Amino acid sequence: MKYYLIVGEASGDLHASHLMQALKRRDEEAEFRFFGGDLMTAVGGTCVKHYRELAYMGFIPVLLHLRTILKNMQMCKEDIFQWQPDVVILVDYPGFNLDIAKYVHGIRGKRLEVRGKRIALNSKVYYYISPKIWAWKEYRIKNIKRDVDELFSILPFEVPFFEEKHHYPIHYVGNPTAQEVREFLQTPSKPPRGESLGHSPSGETERGRVIALLAGSRKQEIKDNLPAMIEATRHLADRYDLVLAGAPSIEPDYYKPFLAGSQVRLVMNETYPLLARATAALVTSGTATLETCMFRVPQVVCYKTPLGKLVGFLKRHVLKVKYVSLVNLIADREVVRELVAETFSVENIRQELEAILPGGDKRQQMLSDYDDVHQRLGESHAPDEAARIMIELLKR
Repeated sequence: MKYYLIVGEASGDLHASHLMQALKRRDEEAEFRFFGGDLMTAVGGTCVKHYRELAYMGFIPVLLHLRTILKNMQMCKEDIFQWQPDVVILVDYPGFNLDIAKYVHGIRGKRLEVRGKRIALNSKVYYYISPKIWAWKEYRIKNIKRDVDELFSILPFEVPFFEEKHHYPIHYVGNPTAQEVREFLQTPSKPPRGESLGHSPSGETERGRVIALLAGSRKQEIKDNLPAMIEATRHLADRYDLVLAGAPSIEPDYYKPFLAGSQVRLVMNETYPLLARATAALVTSGTATLETCMFRVPQVVCYKTPLGKLVGFLKRHVLKVKYVSLVNLIADREVVRELVAETFSVENIRQELEAILPGGDKRQQMLSDYDDVHQRLGESHAPDEAARIMIELLKR
């Protein structure tokens, strides 16, 4: 069968690549074409557009690049129609992907003339890693019900949201991040590919001497969050190795101005080895918060926003959820401290970090609460389960 996948960022590239591998194991004739990244390309198929050319975040960047975004969207639609896939698999990235879903649904079955031939698109639309409409833009449920044939969830609390509240059946397939971390921890350890990890100022390398900084996967997030993270850890540089995990979509040179004058070291493409050695972490909200939890590393979630007080008010009164981190959302309570909007400050980050370092008064409780998060996620292998269901549905 022919599978067309669309992702918009590094985490989507990772999850989609594993899904592609699972589809190939069950479908020997699988063909892939995609808007994706290097990991998907390594699995095989044709990369039409790299996600680096799609990843714009925030109102101003989107507005400035609107022409490029619309051009990419039109290219994607035309490419899907010409390739005629059996299924279009959308991975997160709702702003772009829901428009693609609307297009595919809208022209399905209609015969259009292409190069002198009248052909019809009969592709199904599957959504892997469902849009987080439970946080905001809940009105999108109407579009999802209309345009998406099958929805695949990786978060257990989404099942009652979609099925009980909105009467829309979905497939919970387990959490790929949880599985990816479990597989990494079960693999015999290998030396890091890049700069060595875990060397404290005294030369020690055991876990307990590293503080990890995970400042986001987009330039705007890094610009907003990294300076405060560096400042909040500066006083610990004589006791801990301060290591920044570089995002795969960001060139190393982008980090240099932020790191100048600090003792923070940068490692690229080494997030999992870094977390495996870390004793604590400062993390920008996103998938990284769940990864850090799965590695059982106590963390502080840091997310700076412009107009902090206003955003804080909107967070309390407009957002549909109480938390921004996946860890707290899955646990349905505050497991990790979230310093967001008006609570984001260097002093608050410093105090919360010290509380989760060895000997801190919040460390053991957080580690204990992590166990509950692990249990709620379950043991299912998400890519395999999703691939099994997808192929069974397509063969009907």
